[in-house]
Amino acid sequence: MRWSMKRGELSMEVIIIAAIALLVLVILSILIIRAGTTTGEGSGCAGVGGMCTDGTSCDEGYGRSFNSCPSGQICCVAVTARDNN
Repeated sequence: MRWSMKRGELSMEVIIIAAIALLVLVILSILIIRAGTTTGEGSGCAGVGGMCTDGTSCDEGYGRSFNSCPSGQICCVAVTARDNN
């Protein structure tokens, strides 16, 4: 069923579709912005499950990771045993 519209009028369908599209764009942009703020945490020593310690070697059961730590410290990450089955 087609309604005759005067020039410059928008149908209610077009307004609803535009509102839904705008809402989807806002939600996607929020998700992308939130994902971008957490990437810095994942690349640091704490982001990989390690801890920055003073010294030149890690305790037994820990391996050295070359992630960012303050000057004079190294990043030590717990080593898990591999199952070779």
